Amino acid sequence: MYKPPHRCIGTGVFFCYNIFCNVTGSEVHAENFFMPHDIRPPRSLEELRHGRRPIRNPNVVHQQGLSSVERFSIWIAEHVGSINFFFVILGWTILWLGWNMFGPRGLRFDPYPGFVLWLFISNVLQLFLLPLIMFGQAHLDRHSEARAEEDFEISLRSEKEIEAIFQHLEYQNALLTDIQERLEKKL
Repeated sequence: MYKPPHRCIGTGVFFCYNIFCNVTGSEVHAENFFMPHDIRPPRSLEELRHGRRPIRNPNVVHQQGLSSVERFSIWIAEHVGSINFFFVILGWTILWLGWNMFGPRGLRFDPYPGFVLWLFISNVLQLFLLPLIMFGQAHLDRHSEARAEEDFEISLRSEKEIEAIFQHLEYQNALLTDIQERLEKKL
């Protein structure tokens, strides 16, 4: 358990070193004073940075890896899956059915009650759009997974850096405690 140093509160290790030299009247080598043999220094920042790969932007990586067909399928998935496209299809259907039900008899091109041409065009549209939407959604899902993996890596790095900070704090606390104990022995 860490015990705060009484004579060194808020003043730092160098002040304690000066007190120790002045109180004891002896020459003390700084490396022996600051580095007790039973306390190992934590890893440096360079050691932490050495073993990790640079952070990459998954959005850029994803965009660079797409072919023109994949970009088109993503565009279709984003636009066909929108409320605006729904309103376009709804408007087209209302106009088509309304014209063929209530328009002048001589100008109706898909007579009521069959609407065969409307059904054919709607089914062809669905048959072409469905695979494109599914293909685009698959690419968007892979992009989402890549972003999640990158977020996880960043979280792991943050955890390691926080752990290193805590190791440095524990090391400093151990050094201060050791200095305090040495000072108390000499007084």
